[in-house]
Amino acid sequence: MNGLTKILNQKEILYKLIKCQYSSSTDLKEVFASKIPKAVEQVKEFRKTQGTKVVGDVTVNMIYNGMRGIKALICETSVLDPNEGIRFRGYSIPECEEKLPKAKGATQPIPEGIFWLLLTGDIPNQAQVDAVSKEWACRSALPDYCYDFMEKIPKDVHPMSQFSAVISILNSESTFAKAYASGVKKTQYWEYVYEDSMNLVAKLSVIAGSIYAKCFKNSNRPLCDVDENVDYSLNFAKMMGYDNKDFIDFLRLYLVIHSDHEGGNVSAHTTHLVGSALSDPYLSFAAGMNGLAGPLHGRANQEVLEWLQKVQKEVGENVTEEKLKEFTWKTLKSGQVVPGYGHAVLRKTDPRFVCQAKFANKYIKDDSLVALCGLVFKVVPPILKELGKVQNPWPNVDAHSGVLLYHYGMKEMQFYTVLFGVSRALGVLPSLIWDRAYGLPIERPKSFSTEALIKLVNNPPK
Repeated sequence: MNGLTKILNQKEILYKLIKCQYSSSTDLKEVFASKIPKAVEQVKEFRKTQGTKVVGDVTVNMIYNGMRGIKALICETSVLDPNEGIRFRGYSIPECEEKLPKAKGATQPIPEGIFWLLLTGDIPNQAQVDAVSKEWACRSALPDYCYDFMEKIPKDVHPMSQFSAVISILNSESTFAKAYASGVKKTQYWEYVYEDSMNLVAKLSVIAGSIYAKCFKNSNRPLCDVDENVDYSLNFAKMMGYDNKDFIDFLRLYLVIHSDHEGGNVSAHTTHLVGSALSDPYLSFAAGMNGLAGPLHGRANQEVLEWLQKVQKEVGENVTEEKLKEFTWKTLKSGQVVPGYGHAVLRKTDPRFVCQAKFANKYIKDDSLVALCGLVFKVVPPILKELGKVQNPWPNVDAHSGVLLYHYGMKEMQFYTVLFGVSRALGVLPSLIWDRAYGLPIERPKSFSTEALIKLVNNPPK
């Protein structure tokens, strides 16, 4: 019996050693593949035992109000709590800032870490994010036809339109589209969506860097080549011509905190919806970017900055609290909103605003727009409370991000949403990979005409 126990103990030790070695693998695809069987089985069992359970009530107002609050989507990567804010795979933003690996000499976590976390649910180690940095650099080359295409687009076409268009034509590179056409098994779809997603993220910074260089730096190519020995954000910044250490650190923070915000926002939901039709990741993500371009979504930080500049233009740079109150009331009474304040879900100050404000307080001194941003935070919420029409009078992520980009010299506001788009890929593409790993079907909710809905409400089925 003792001999048997000894053998079992040795096997257990060997198993633990193998598991430890496996979990520290720097191959992201291998680590992700190990997660799928358990997750798929969990969903299968959950649906088998609880599949008919009702999880929420839908009201007529919800239907007419943009499906606001309807519980109808699966998103593994992040969850948004109205009173707490976003959690990435269970980790708050401060926890992510503390736990996610950083580049050498940097103060902020790098996007490679949030991508690994969102895809696998695990906090990666330094070797794992370094491997992702190198892999993205190796996958980053754009085909010549992309540069030829961008060269022919007029400079005055909005950067987001250029961004979406180049992503769309890249679908000719899709490994998923080719595999699907060849009849690959459904259980293998995720592998090709993974490859496309890794290629796409790698190329997005080059696409964005090329658009920035073309529109604002008179160059048809990024301002430098990708260096496989540095992190994604450093490469991205240099391609746009930025070498300020603090800006590069802010770009790292920006890309991390804008990466994901649950599955119901327009860019995330659109990417999921188009992907459910088995469109490849390039077409799916391009569709999401067309949604992100809207003023009610990704363009809001530009509108915040424009509003703050209007304040300074009318009141002067030394804005007092009283003058800001007058301008705010003037804005509201004219039927406009104060951009950057309020959120569809949140009922507290957005933690993404808080971490940007902390960054500004630590690294930026004597900037009138940054100071004004802080004063708005003090003045506007009480006014919105007094108005009584705003459920959430607190600032969201857009209330600060544009001001910080402007401070570091990126004054081309129409480009801000492109930065948001590069970041959003880090969240929506891992979700798309999980969609195919789960084998989720095409999304197709039921709709009603107003007449049919009135009839249903007045004569409910018995």
